[in-house]
Amino acid sequence: MSKKKGLSLEEKRSRMMEIFFETKDVFQLKDMEKIAPKMKGITPMSVKDVLQSLVDDGMVDTERVGTSNYYWAFPSKALHARKRKLNDLEKQTTEGEQKKTALELAVKKAKMGRQDTGSLTKQQRKQLTDGQITSLPLSHGPRENLHLKKARSIKPLVYQKILTTLTDTLKHFSFLLKTKILLLLNFCFC
Repeated sequence: MSKKKGLSLEEKRSRMMEIFFETKDVFQLKDMEKIAPKMKGITPMSVKDVLQSLVDDGMVDTERVGTSNYYWAFPSKALHARKRKLNDLEKQTTEGEQKKTALELAVKKAKMGRQDTGSLTKQQRKQLTDGQITSLPLSHGPRENLHLKKARSIKPLVYQKILTTLTDTLKHFSFLLKTKILLLLNFCFC
C-alpha cells in the first residue's frame, strides 16, 4: 500500500484558482465539491474550507442569489490585483530607498559637524554608547583618555550598524519585489 501525501492548503488554493481560471464559469458549492476532486484532486471534505479562504482573501467573488451561493473568479481580476500589489511593492521600495539616502545624508552631516576639542564639558562627559550610558570621570586623569577613546571608537560603529541595517532592509525589499514579479509573471503566463 502506498501512502499518498495530502495537499497543503496553499496547493489546494492554487488548484482551486486554476479550476476557476480554466473554466471561466460560475459555480455553486455542490458543483465545486463534485468538480474539484475530479479535476485537481482536492478532497471533497476540504473544498468548502478552501473556497471560504479564497473568498476571505478576495481572490474569489461570491454572491447570494435566492437561497444559493455562487462563486466565481476570472483571470482579469487576478491580473489587476497582482498589478496593484506590484505597484504597492515598488512604491514601498522607492520609499525605503529615499529613507536610506536621507539617513545617509543625516549621518554625513552629523559627522561633518563634529569637532574635537581638548577639554570636555559636563554634557560631553555622558555618552550614550551601545544602549548604555557611561559617565566619564570628572577629573582629567589618565583614565579619562581611555573613556574618550572608547566613546570615539563606538560612534563610527553605531553609524556603520545603522547603514548596514538599512542596506539589509533594502536588499530584503528588493528580493521580495523580484520574487513577487517572478511569481506574478509565472502565474499570468501559465
